[in-house]
This record gives sequence, structure tokens and C-alpha cells, in this order.
Amino acid sequence: MSLTVNRKPNRFYPDSKRVIARFFVPGMNSNSDRAQSVIQKVISMSDDDVALTLNQILRDFSKRHRNITKTFENHFDNIRSVVKKVNGGIKSLSLKRKLLIGSYFTMEYAIESAAFFNPSIVEDPDQTDLEEGQKRIIVSFRATGEGHISSIVFRSGIIDKKNNLNFAEPGKLVDIPEVVKRHVYNKKTFLKKLDEMHIHKDVIGMVMDRLGDTFIYGELQASISETLKNIKITPTKKIVIQSISWLANSHYEVTFSLDTAISERVLFPVSYTESNGIEDARFVRFIDEDGSVTYYATYTAYNGFAILPKLIETKDFYHFKILPLNGEYVQNKGLALFPKKINGKYAMISRIDGVNNYIMFSDNINLWQNVKKIQEPKHPWEFIQVGNCGSPIETKKGWLLITHAVGPMRRYCLGAILLDLENPEKVIGRFRKPLLMPNDEEREGYVPNVVYSCGSMIHNNELIIPYAMADSASTFATVPLNELLDELLTSQ
Repeated sequence: MSLTVNRKPNRFYPDSKRVIARFFVPGMNSNSDRAQSVIQKVISMSDDDVALTLNQILRDFSKRHRNITKTFENHFDNIRSVVKKVNGGIKSLSLKRKLLIGSYFTMEYAIESAAFFNPSIVEDPDQTDLEEGQKRIIVSFRATGEGHISSIVFRSGIIDKKNNLNFAEPGKLVDIPEVVKRHVYNKKTFLKKLDEMHIHKDVIGMVMDRLGDTFIYGELQASISETLKNIKITPTKKIVIQSISWLANSHYEVTFSLDTAISERVLFPVSYTESNGIEDARFVRFIDEDGSVTYYATYTAYNGFAILPKLIETKDFYHFKILPLNGEYVQNKGLALFPKKINGKYAMISRIDGVNNYIMFSDNINLWQNVKKIQEPKHPWEFIQVGNCGSPIETKKGWLLITHAVGPMRRYCLGAILLDLENPEKVIGRFRKPLLMPNDEEREGYVPNVVYSCGSMIHNNELIIPYAMADSASTFATVPLNELLDELLTSQ
């Protein structure tokens, strides 16, 4: 194979200066004696000392965060129940004292300090004020910090007519969105998901029987509270109750302020199901049958013990809806949605067994019940496993699917297959050798010998591949589209 692969000079490295203000509890448990002790010490301070200490904190941190006092206020609200145990009443506390208490339950977290990797690229919703041959893009990245907690961050840029990539300087402030839990749950679907999670206990019925066919988050929490009053809680029942709450918490919406640049918006873990990270978002610009455009991303939520595949939905990258994916065949990593329906159905690439590539079709974007294998390891460089590197891309000659493969020495390489346009269950082209292998620069890092991507795009008749280098940093490569397709159709 003699493809022209042009590695771009663009590099994205971890940046420890990018910080958010996270909720933090001294001693980890908000009901601990240590947390109560801190609150008591602040309550015992004089008004003058409260004002002086708060002013010092604001002087040191207000330039590092957008509206840090709002963050302190939110974090105070998170521990209201503990404050009541210490002080009895909340109303007697001044705003400054509440803010100061909130500051002790806040910490800075460097979201990008450890790694900046596994990117995907999509067309920006805003394509105004561009010259001929240019395209405005959004690139998402998996960013990790202390404890290897992953979040989703973004960068904006413009591709010129020669496919050079020019990125805007990232904003200095990083913003966490407002979280809104306003999802309406379907009881039948909710119970089905609990069953898929292998949670089977009579306490489920005690909670769910109090609810209608549809319910909201507050109604569920009220039912849980009422159930706890009437049963003897055992360790097993406690885990089931927690699992019900965790599943409910995995549905949420977030909204960013309109005055934030996209590089300042971070999707940081919200629910327990993703408390240890939001991993490998595969964004795709989806065009529905009526011509409307929605951006979706599949990702893996990880809580340190188990994974939960989830779906992000947005129109504008300001407001995001997050939902779990349901069905027997969305229980593993590496899901990638097609950018449009195929024969009237949603379609998605999956890897349910961790080894082979599969295709799924569904009438419901959140429910996946059928699967068919389309690719398994064939060549030595892919004997351990194959998987996708983002959503399939429509071309005149077929659906282009960039793949990853793992071979000897656990080396990750990029490959490609071509699927039939009308029947993407059929593979019509496949590389015998890797499309991209880690070179000497790219192989060194947190996880050696790995190149990986979560989504590519075509522009000016070239395939543009953003990819990670050794799970540490990210870069780009381009490949002439016609060369790539011709090679695919002549090699198996």
C-alpha cells in the first residue's frame, strides 16, 4: 500500500493551567465530623474576619474562574443538611458567611493536566463569514487530570482551502455548565435497563409501584424516601436503591452560558455512573430525514467499577442532553452512530465482545436490540482486536469506516474498511496493512505504541484524521480521498 499520509504540524498537549472549581468535601464524607468541624469554625468567626478572609479568597481566585461566588453559593447549597446539623438555622447566616463556607468545600481541578487525547472532529454549526474552500470545525478531546478522571473539552478552528488547520487560542477561563434534571422517565424502559444491569430485587417493585407509567426525577426520589421509611434496609437492598438512583442520575441536561467560547466549555462528570470519567466521545453531525441537523456523541461513562454507554445530544454546543443507551447490545465500549438513517432506521457500529466490529439497526436511537458481525481480526497487525475510530463517513463509493486494530506488543494502529452504501452489513473493501502506525514521536507517552481516533471528516477531497499519540497528546493527518478509496477497493 502506497498511500500518501500527510502528518500535520498541529499538536495539542496537556495544559495544567486549565482549571475548574469542583465540589470538595474534607474527609470525603459530607456528614463526617471533619466537615462539620470546618463549618463550625467558620460560623464562629467574627463578621470582620469573615469579610477579610472572603475578600482574600476572591482576590486570589476571581480572575481564575467565571463568577466564583456563584460556585461557592452552589457548593454551600450542596452541604445545607450538614450546616443545619451544626447551626440549626440557615437564614441566620449572612451571604458572605455562606460564601466563605462554600469556599472551604471547593477545590481547583486541572482538567487537562495528565492527558489530552482521543479526538473527534465535526463541522461547526456556524459556517458564516468564511472564504471559499474554508470550513469551521469543532474538535472534541478526552481530557484527564488528577486521578485520571476524564471529561470532554473542545477546540474551534478553521480548515483552509489547502486543508491547513488553524485553531483559535483557547479561552483562559473554563466553565462548568448548569445541570438541570428535568428528564421524563418511561417506567417500562427504566425497568428494562435495570434488568440489563442485572439488578433484580423485590425492593425495585416497592419503589417503582408508587410511580406512574412516566415519572420525573423528583417523584422517583420521593418514592425512594417513602420506601426507605417502610423497609428494613440491608446492605443488598441499599445497593439496589443506590443503583436506581444512579440510573436516574445518568439522565440529565446541561446548559452553558452564552458568553462562553467553546474552548471554555467542559463536560465534566455529573452522575455517579460517570464519576471516574467520560471516555472517548465520538461526535457526529446527524442529518435527519426532514433535513434537520443534530449533533450526537456516544461515550462511555465509568464509575471505577462498571461502564455505562451513553448518548449526548446537542444542536448548538451550548445545551446538551445526556441519556443512557438501552438494549442488550450496547453493553460495551466503542459505539459509533451513522450520520443519517439507513433505509429508515438508525444505524450504529458496535463491538459487543471487545474483539469484532458489529452493525446494529433500530427505530429508536436509545434502544438497540439486534446486531450482526461485519468484521473480525484477519491480519497479523489486528489479531487481538478490531474496533471503530468514529462514525462511518458517506462517500460516493461506500461508507468509509476508520478502524483501530491491536496487534503484537499491544500496538494500536489505524485501518479502514468500506461498507456498501445501501447495505452497510456488507464489507466491500478492507486494508491488508495499517493506514497509520505510531512513529517514533507518537509511540512515546502514557500508553506507548498507541494511535487512536474518535472521528474523522472529509474536506476538499481529503480525509482529515485527528488522532491521539500514546494516550497523551493529539495531532492530525490527512489522506487523499480518491487514493484511499481506490486502495480499499483493490485490497482485502
